[in-house]
Amino acid sequence: MDRPPGPLRIERLSAPQPSWLAMRRALWPEGGTDAELLREMERALADPGTCVQFMAFFGEQAVGFAEAAVRRDAVNGATLSPVAFLEGLYVVPAARRQGVARRLVQAVIDWAVGAGFTELASDALLENTASHAMHRALGFEEAERVVCFRRAVP
Repeated sequence: MDRPPGPLRIERLSAPQPSWLAMRRALWPEGGTDAELLREMERALADPGTCVQFMAFFGEQAVGFAEAAVRRDAVNGATLSPVAFLEGLYVVPAARRQGVARRLVQAVIDWAVGAGFTELASDALLENTASHAMHRALGFEEAERVVCFRRAVP
């Protein structure tokens, strides 16, 4: 995308969108079937006090989304509970490095502040160094690193 087709706008979602589903599939390719992802989307939309979803558009073209939620469980690196948590952030490759992620995260921050939160947490897999760099560029600071273990038991 050399020149965006129109100004960038961010909208809070109130219904599932085909482009939102496609981008969720791109971000979480192993996240389940389309039907399962749609059920997740509908559950999140039905709970606007706990979950929020934003979509970014250049003109009429959807180019990214952000999802956030209130987490009441212990969140690694967070100093408070409950905490606003950036659950997912995705920008289509052709629209990257054009301020889309920054504007989506700002929409999440505005939502979090409006809900009374003073902290926004997030996470990324250890090997996802591109996500680490993006988080730092968006003002996040690394809080801790964790390696999780599991063991089958008889």
